[in-house]
Amino acid sequence: MPAGGRVTLKTIADSLGVSVKTVSRALAGKDSVGEELRARIRAEADRLGYVPNSIARSLVSGSAMTLGMVITHPANPFYSLLISAVEERCRANGYSLLLMVTEEDLATERNAAEALLRWGVDGAVVIPVQEGAEHWQRLRDSGVPIVLVNRGLEGFACDFVGVDHERGAYEAAGHLLDSGASSVHLLEEDVPFSSAADRRAGFRRALTERGLPEDDAVTLVPQSVEGRRVLPWEPDAAYRCAQQLVSRLEPGAAVLAGSDYFALGLYRALAEKGIDVPAHVAVIGHGDMPFAAYLRPALASVRPPADEIGARAADLLFERIQGSTAPETSIWLPPELKVRASAGGRNPHESN
Repeated sequence: MPAGGRVTLKTIADSLGVSVKTVSRALAGKDSVGEELRARIRAEADRLGYVPNSIARSLVSGSAMTLGMVITHPANPFYSLLISAVEERCRANGYSLLLMVTEEDLATERNAAEALLRWGVDGAVVIPVQEGAEHWQRLRDSGVPIVLVNRGLEGFACDFVGVDHERGAYEAAGHLLDSGASSVHLLEEDVPFSSAADRRAGFRRALTERGLPEDDAVTLVPQSVEGRRVLPWEPDAAYRCAQQLVSRLEPGAAVLAGSDYFALGLYRALAEKGIDVPAHVAVIGHGDMPFAAYLRPALASVRPPADEIGARAADLLFERIQGSTAPETSIWLPPELKVRASAGGRNPHESN
């Protein structure tokens, strides 16, 4: 690198005795530069360690070559897989990913939408707070395509990719009942989000189809405790709710938990009462966290296809960026029920 610091197009041009315009055209792949000279310029750029200025490039191309991604909680394990899948698609297309976090706060989400507008991103993958769409409509009206993930927005028409939570809970509750459970209970978040509502709907459908009562079958984990927000990957609040639920469970009952972390709280409450899983109570969680298969007994869980959701969302976004005018599409991907020892399945991590 020259003593002046950053290598520029002029640095390369001076080194080879050609014009800056020629260097620019060669590195951009323009046909007006011959192959031999183009090869020399690229070789010299590599030797000098030239790195393109992305801001200058975006001014020339009219594209920031960047996608925005707005999530609610970075600590959510589901989102880590989602982010990785979107980022991998960005890399493959020569784009960067700008990540923003809302912490389920509407004001923060509005600021994030404004920031994406100022940055001039080419598109956005958004997991919304679900408390209004005006700020997202403004971003879309500016020409930025948006793909919603896992949560829709009423009255806001755009592409959507998400987990079929209703189907996942329906199949899990149905599995427990069809495997001989005398009753099944749902331990779920007390939140206004569509994902939790869809799980409750699927659970209730499984009971209704089998002629079972829904009364007293759902236990809701509070959204906040002593003024502090409860997150779905914190088992303590679920443990406190499960202490009350356990007293109502008869031998042969089953519990479907809205997250694997809620199942952890339930496991503790059951153990403290000397209730064996699955001999007395069967359990299925949601999320299929890495620890699920290593609990004792191994936790059965509903696994969402997080990586596929991220990839499909990014692919839809790139289609829009490239000019697709196809009607908005909604893609609901089915989760997979992983049956393990807690629901009567075989535990691969226990000896035979």
